[in-house]
Amino acid sequence: MKKLINDPKNVVTEAVSGFGAAHADLVTVSLDPIFIVRRDAPVSGKVGIVSGGGSGHEPMHGGFVGPGMLDAAVPGAVFTSPTPDPILAATKAVDGGAGVLHIVKNYTGDVLNFETAADLAAAEDIEVRAVIINDDVAVKDSLYTAGRRGVAGTVLVEKIAGAAAERGDDLAGVAEIAERVNAQVRTMGVALTPCVVPHAGEPSFTLADDEIEIGIGIHGEPGRERIKLEPADAIVDRLLGAVVEDVPFVSGDKVLLLVNGMGGTPQIELYIVYRRAAEVLAEKGIEVTRSLVGNFTTSLEMQGVSVSVLKLDDELTALWDAPVHTAALRWGR
Repeated sequence: MKKLINDPKNVVTEAVSGFGAAHADLVTVSLDPIFIVRRDAPVSGKVGIVSGGGSGHEPMHGGFVGPGMLDAAVPGAVFTSPTPDPILAATKAVDGGAGVLHIVKNYTGDVLNFETAADLAAAEDIEVRAVIINDDVAVKDSLYTAGRRGVAGTVLVEKIAGAAAERGDDLAGVAEIAERVNAQVRTMGVALTPCVVPHAGEPSFTLADDEIEIGIGIHGEPGRERIKLEPADAIVDRLLGAVVEDVPFVSGDKVLLLVNGMGGTPQIELYIVYRRAAEVLAEKGIEVTRSLVGNFTTSLEMQGVSVSVLKLDDELTALWDAPVHTAALRWGR
């Protein structure tokens, strides 16, 4: 294992400390308990939005803390859910009197720990709603979930819900927007290589040099099938075929297309994937009106990609376009 780390036990603490120092204009960092909060939190009268989960998926979630998106992010150990205490502390830190929305990826540990934190917050008279993200179409159940996994579509939920909160929607309204996005976004990914979790020191799974895993999870969970390496266009056709048929997406739809790198995939390959995905959607009469390409929901240094498609309407488009100012996403300011 070759990594730019010190003690594997301190990876998350040291990374969060570095993130806070690099982006002190945007965020404040607490290390005990550990969470990242927007610098001006709590914002009086605004719904607070908290997300989080295991580390190793950067820039999700800490990179999305700031005006127009998340109010706080709670990082757990690598690929491990945060415990209720820091989730509660983050919830209290962003409570501006209008309630708090938890955006939670559908992994058993995340769901249980965010539920516990919400119960504890309720005991302190903080109203909390939760939206569970389950955009992955690859498998119904996996090693860590009951039902579908929450993956890169989470970023789109966080951005659009964050814009709704920023414009002044109440807690029920922000939750409804988040639920609507979750209902209309689908994702599927592929892994070309495994990743190495720092405290494990060895690859999370094995792939032969000529093999890829279709439908991989962001923690290296098994997908739909393991196949021989194919040209990029053929791989994209597999991913997008599963995505488009699920909602389903149909001719005349306007969509946002997200091509997300898994951490070790160079930009040149991501744009090859985007090119084919846009072609396939156009052939089906589906119009890509918004797009996002880059590393947003990663799996450490895994080589691979996921493709997400979100069905847009005028309101969701306006909320996507609304100003955002975070370490990883920023426009309109």
